[in-house]
Amino acid sequence: MTINEQQDQIIEDFSFFSDWTDKYEYIIQLGKDLPLIDEQYKTDDNLIRGCQSKVWLHADLKDGKIYFTADSDALITKGLVSMMVSVLSGYTPKEIADSDIYFIDKVGLSSHLSPTRSNGLLSMLKQMKMYGVAFQAKQN
Repeated sequence: MTINEQQDQIIEDFSFFSDWTDKYEYIIQLGKDLPLIDEQYKTDDNLIRGCQSKVWLHADLKDGKIYFTADSDALITKGLVSMMVSVLSGYTPKEIADSDIYFIDKVGLSSHLSPTRSNGLLSMLKQMKMYGVAFQAKQN
């Protein structure tokens, strides 16, 4: 699947829920299903700046594609980073750097998250795109 197809899948998944209580429960479940990050990557260097809760994000470049692993100490935030990982992991640095991430607005996250969570989500996205730019520069 492409990055846009991944986003469309999340939008479709959210369309099954009519109220935000159910949507939050779904986000929490996504966080619980997120594969555990290796403890060696839970370092200050991998902390996302701008998040109220702690969010660790690690990126590996394998066979020309970036693979992300992540974790958070807050359940909803862990679900949010899980969605970001599912959308952007396994793509080339260029695809990640050039991606237009629209699912956040389409499912209503921007308007239903607290300002601090919303800022944290944008910080995650910014960091993941920066990894794309950095790995792309290394490849050239």
